Amino acid sequence: MSDPSETSPKADIAVIGGSGFYELLESVRRVEVATPYGRPSDAVSVGTVGGRSVAFLPRHGSRHELPPHLINYRANMWALRSLGVRQVLAPCAVGSLRRSLGPGSLVLPDQLVDRTTGRAQTYYDDGAVHVSFADPYCADGRAAVLKAAGGAGADVHDGGVMVVVEGPRFSTRAESRWYASAGWSLINMTGHPEAVLARELALCYTSIALVTDYDAGVERGEGVSQDEVFRVFAANVQRLKELVLQTVSVLDRERHCGCGEALAGMRLPFELP
Repeated sequence: MSDPSETSPKADIAVIGGSGFYELLESVRRVEVATPYGRPSDAVSVGTVGGRSVAFLPRHGSRHELPPHLINYRANMWALRSLGVRQVLAPCAVGSLRRSLGPGSLVLPDQLVDRTTGRAQTYYDDGAVHVSFADPYCADGRAAVLKAAGGAGADVHDGGVMVVVEGPRFSTRAESRWYASAGWSLINMTGHPEAVLARELALCYTSIALVTDYDAGVERGEGVSQDEVFRVFAANVQRLKELVLQTVSVLDRERHCGCGEALAGMRLPFELP
């Protein structure tokens, strides 16, 4: 398993940008990272925010050329860890399954439900390596987002279940109503396997969701459209970027959560970067 060359810049925090979130940093160095799982979605941009070295990776590629079901999630997370990243912030676009969470809302989910099919969702195809995933998001990362939101005067809804579907199609009304009846709050296409792969690499992972629409079963009308999603995201992306940058500034340099110990006592089939 290969690592980047010793001349590659290092970062301890990464931001993975979702739909409409294709850049974050200025004065960056772009790094092409080779991984055992193929090429990541794009080159990784490494720069500095408030004295912290930060890596940025556009999840769908810089031209949004990768649909959610074809993103190389394993390569993405491996590339970030190999650059030294241990804390990941993952902003994303989501649909709402709750009338109380309208377009433009910022939500910090605390739970995830996987409804994807056919995605490679583990690094451990050999041996018995079973990571704990009861709480999919880093507690300290979530606390940092809430602290940053308070400092920036941003209104962030704390908590909620995000169901991740395969895509690239949107839900039927029946599916949407089913998800809502289960008590879930948000719907997304990229949050899994990203979160569990982060856990398998002992990374801290925090999802920050921007609501772009009501899902098809929540209100009447023609349902969700791609144009609507992109329009609402574009109108709110600056708010999301400001929250992410503020979160970077308040994240503790030392990890005190349990994410870094996720693999403790397990015999891994290969050495992590």
